[in-house]
Amino acid sequence: MQGNLSEIDIRSILQLIELGQRTGELFVEAYSKPQSSKVAKKGNSSLSGPSWFVFFLNGQIVYATHGTDSLSRLRDYLRRYQGKKAIDSIKVPSIATANAPEYGILWTLLEHKILTPAQGRSIIKNMIHETLFDLLSLRRGSFIFENGPALAPQLTTLEISSLLAKIIQQVQEWNQFSPHIQSPDRCPAIADPEKLQKALPPNTFNTLSNWADGQISLRQMARYLNRDVLTVAKAIYPFVQQGLVQLLDRSGEASSEGKRAYLQQYAKIPNVICIDDDSVIRSKVESILNTHGYQVTTLSDPLDALGQVFKLKPDLILCDIAMPQLDGYEVCAMLRSSSSFRQTPIVMLTGIDGFIDRVKARIVGATDYCTKPFGENELLMLVEKYVGPGQNPDSKSKILLARMPFD
Repeated sequence: MQGNLSEIDIRSILQLIELGQRTGELFVEAYSKPQSSKVAKKGNSSLSGPSWFVFFLNGQIVYATHGTDSLSRLRDYLRRYQGKKAIDSIKVPSIATANAPEYGILWTLLEHKILTPAQGRSIIKNMIHETLFDLLSLRRGSFIFENGPALAPQLTTLEISSLLAKIIQQVQEWNQFSPHIQSPDRCPAIADPEKLQKALPPNTFNTLSNWADGQISLRQMARYLNRDVLTVAKAIYPFVQQGLVQLLDRSGEASSEGKRAYLQQYAKIPNVICIDDDSVIRSKVESILNTHGYQVTTLSDPLDALGQVFKLKPDLILCDIAMPQLDGYEVCAMLRSSSSFRQTPIVMLTGIDGFIDRVKARIVGATDYCTKPFGENELLMLVEKYVGPGQNPDSKSKILLARMPFD
């Protein structure tokens, strides 16, 4: 099984592997520019984007990692178990395959009783969560699934369905931080110590000062503190908004998206178009999104809607599937044929919750889908996922920071 992520998304790939109870290895590679339909082979130098490996046993995940032989991630996780230095003194075992070096090292640490089985399972679970978070955030890339013997031995296996539900929710919440926070690999640094000190309790400010040094990334902080990266980002987000904390790359330069976000904070109200022949759905979408600070245009006739879409150039399009004259698939395909809407998120609204319909929506270029009937929170999370919040959300960041064990 192989293909491009423009044809089928990561969630659907994982569901297929689970349903087929497959054993083998999934390789995913991202690319930053549109590629030809030819699927890349592992290690192909023509694709310079990051890559990932996920290992399966009978439709369950055994282990997942970034496509690099670096052990830096494992070192971060071992920090809280006092096992970081042990990596340098042990011999690399044969189990440390080319695609899973840290897995072999981890097993050696277990055999030498440097780690307990419970600690090892915790590390593997966190690594899997971290990798799937990146994969479920991915928009463009290619994939190859190869049937083969399972990665062995196994310390734990995780069910895909329950993982997907949790991590998809985290990705949706993460997208609400855009454009202020986009990458978990950015490094927080205090930009205005005086104002931040006034905003936080003394102990919280002092401990945060030790961590937010411009060298430790949000993801590393999450590993050190045994928290998910979403919790860490939630705590720091409002201070990034206010310009009290900057997000830097490894060279110490402020991220371009952070600069733009601070200078243009919510300057543009997200513009959403909803195409649906059901007046109840149109009214519901308009009411919910207007209340939460979005500019909304609802349209009932798909033929008229095409002209309005080209005129208004929305940031997001919600489109019903079952409509007269033109169905949602045809509308989506027509929009994708125009260079003006190649990158615009298009979310299909459908009363049909079937896998084949979701795949068909992907084939014509839909970004996502939402099953009717939907609630207010479900619609808001979906819209915020692609265009961000319509207004500044209330924050409980001081409480989050105070509760985080920065030590």
